[in-house]
Amino acid sequence: MHLLDLCRIAGTVFFAVTLIVAGDTCGKLLTAGGVDPFFVAFSRFAIGALALWPIARIRLHELSAYKDWRVVLRAVFITCAICSILTALKTEPIANVFGAFFVGPVISYVLAVIFLAEKPSPTHTILLVLGFCGVLLVVKPGFGASAGILFAVLAGICYGCYLFMTKLLAGAMRPSLLLMSQLLIGSVLLIPFGLSSGLPEQSFNFWVLIILSALGSAAGNYALVVANKMADASLVAPLVYSKLISATLLGILVFGDWPDTVAFIGLTLIILSGLGSLAARRRLPGKTVPG
Repeated sequence: MHLLDLCRIAGTVFFAVTLIVAGDTCGKLLTAGGVDPFFVAFSRFAIGALALWPIARIRLHELSAYKDWRVVLRAVFITCAICSILTALKTEPIANVFGAFFVGPVISYVLAVIFLAEKPSPTHTILLVLGFCGVLLVVKPGFGASAGILFAVLAGICYGCYLFMTKLLAGAMRPSLLLMSQLLIGSVLLIPFGLSSGLPEQSFNFWVLIILSALGSAAGNYALVVANKMADASLVAPLVYSKLISATLLGILVFGDWPDTVAFIGLTLIILSGLGSLAARRRLPGKTVPG
């Protein structure tokens, strides 16, 4: 693989995850200000669906694919993940939340080995264990882990199941169709919870944060779809770990949240795990980047 191609893909992924983290930063500002996390999640799915519908070019007959139980279950997992991570962000620093959240790739890997009979790679396994050790340092189990961090772990578990379901459906649906499925189904699932929380006190800043939270998440996820068209998902996945860099920087700049020493070591291990996975993928024969 040419270095220029790798830089182009890495730049696209970093741009995508930064948009997602920016959306979550707006979500944290909302929830920390007293807005119900379920209302933020509902608005994110609904506005995201409206924003991406013209781009996705979904035909009405394609909506019948959303009756597939696997598509519905996948949407349930990502809906639970978003609600959990917004609940975690209400009280916890962004970097720590995303550090705990990265238990997801481990869950996805284990499920793929068990249910898809994927052959575990020794190198990949070691790197995932390294990343999991980093997650443990962030979460600090047994040392008074807060409720917020536990919600972040729950978000990571749900996200890992979502990644597994995405892998299960790979090739069965267009990426944009699959992306719209989670937005549309998530919107429907969250209607009762979002509306029952009541419309919070409205202001110009409130609506700006609501829209930016939704559009940041939607645009970031769409950019990830574009990145997956540029290269194999196995190459894109390790680059998603760069989300921790964006989360740490935005946490410091917006909230003044500096990770403590133990959490910082954990975040570093998680990033090293992602970089190691990327290096291992580059050495695999026959991997090319589609032009």
